[in-house]
Amino acid sequence: MSEYAFPLDEEHFVFRLRTAKGDLKKVVFYYADRADMASKLTFYPLDMPKIRTDLLYDWYEITLETAWQRIAYYFLLDDGQEQCRFAGECFEKMDTHIERSEYFQYPFNHKADLAAVPEWVHKAVVYNIFPDSFADRKAWISRHGRNEVYNGFPSASTYGGTLRGIEENLDYIQEMGFNCLYLNPIFAAGAYHKYDVMDYLHIDPCFGTDTDFKSLVLAAHAKNIRVIVDGVFNHVSWHHFSFQDVLEKGKESPYYDWFYDLPEPLILPRENEKPDYTCFAYVANMPKTNTACPALQEYFCEVGRHWIREYDVDGWRLDVANEVDDGFLRAFRQAVKHEKADAVIIGEIWENAEHYMTGDMVDSAMNYDFRRFCTQYFAENILTAPEFDLRLSSLLMRYKKQMLPAQLNLLDGHDTCRFLTLCRGDLNKIELAILFQMTFIGMPCVFYGDEKGVLGLTEPEYRRPMPWDTTSPLSDIYRHLIELRKNHPALTSGCFETLSAKDMLLHYARTCQSERIEIAVNPGSEPVPCTISGEILLKKGFSCGLLMPFGYVVTRSFLHGQHDL
Repeated sequence: MSEYAFPLDEEHFVFRLRTAKGDLKKVVFYYADRADMASKLTFYPLDMPKIRTDLLYDWYEITLETAWQRIAYYFLLDDGQEQCRFAGECFEKMDTHIERSEYFQYPFNHKADLAAVPEWVHKAVVYNIFPDSFADRKAWISRHGRNEVYNGFPSASTYGGTLRGIEENLDYIQEMGFNCLYLNPIFAAGAYHKYDVMDYLHIDPCFGTDTDFKSLVLAAHAKNIRVIVDGVFNHVSWHHFSFQDVLEKGKESPYYDWFYDLPEPLILPRENEKPDYTCFAYVANMPKTNTACPALQEYFCEVGRHWIREYDVDGWRLDVANEVDDGFLRAFRQAVKHEKADAVIIGEIWENAEHYMTGDMVDSAMNYDFRRFCTQYFAENILTAPEFDLRLSSLLMRYKKQMLPAQLNLLDGHDTCRFLTLCRGDLNKIELAILFQMTFIGMPCVFYGDEKGVLGLTEPEYRRPMPWDTTSPLSDIYRHLIELRKNHPALTSGCFETLSAKDMLLHYARTCQSERIEIAVNPGSEPVPCTISGEILLKKGFSCGLLMPFGYVVTRSFLHGQHDL
């Protein structure tokens, strides 16, 4: 099988080919029924359109509709002077004889292996809340932390945010245009961030009660807002019952195998001493779990089922998903999807997540590369439009096509400095980035307070309390651009096409069956010529075919005779 080959469903396959830019004049895709019992396979040709060109590469793609479950195939490559066959990882002259087994093979399109994401993610716009920092009542946060005791161990918060506070501000969240909440950890834990979980089956006392959470989910669902919770399974608190039992009993504990490579004897480190057991990073109070242990795996899978079955949550974000074993991710997915088929599973994976995006582990990854590339192009201006577009190719082509709408496209979050800080407070720069975020493929994800202009370079700064009494032009910018996304099917389900990338000008389109939305942005310091087509929906700094610095223009064209009723 070639590198870029995958089924969309039982009757559609996608085949891609990447070549050096300008290297070929034509590519023809030849396919056959690999199960055909004839002595010689009969191949059928299809011209492969070039779907994308960037700074370095040309991309060819074809969607094959066929009832065949087994495909033999090869590519005819034509550079205008000679032709060759690319088959079975080899380049050969067209008249070279090869055996039927030596072509590229798609062995069998198994139903069980088909990758798919929940349909609702296409229209999701996510609001990420750090619970301690958001609110404890309507449009208010006390900024007074709480100190509680849970099962004999301390639990603390810093700013006093609660689940009731989130519920009392659902109107605000809905009015901004968000239809999905992603909550950082809410289960019983020690620190204010709650990534050191002591009890996975109950809400942290600083944030409220289990009943408060049920009320929040019910109220959110009544407003058509989905709720995603944070699952921290790579490690637990050293106050978790299982680790406490191991501390007491050592290898005699039934939970000894729940942890990764424990030394004998197990001794807690002194203050500022590096632990001699494996942890999250080197944080002694977060010992690393052995998620390959069947008993622990079942315990965590039941946690996943519990919060869906009893509280009707709509998905899980998995912390440090690239440090747990693949078998656990598969088991957790099966458990969650069995309980709620359209629950979404998002992995915290900072790098290319292709390994995990096969359809049997996670639906989505936190798209930190999206953030990195937007930072370099919009905030820092160290990338030209062609260089930015090259990086977009990586985002668009690294995963199976059907997985793209579920990727969580963030500009910042609880582990990063605020994007506005990277823009040095320049609202013009962040406005362009927000426009791109709301018009790219994937789920836009906004960290609480971004809409109020929150700044922050260090952890205490970017996790600061929600400034409810602050007004910012960004609130209207977010509201209007979210509305733009929601009002146009091309922006939630359309394909992405780069129309032009020159100097600092990026001109791209999203197209579906009924409409085409074109967007041009100029994060540069000089005016640039810009040719557009269609009805202008939004514009800033665009006049007489010239796009000013930090300007943009958005247009719409109807396709196939479509028009407003």
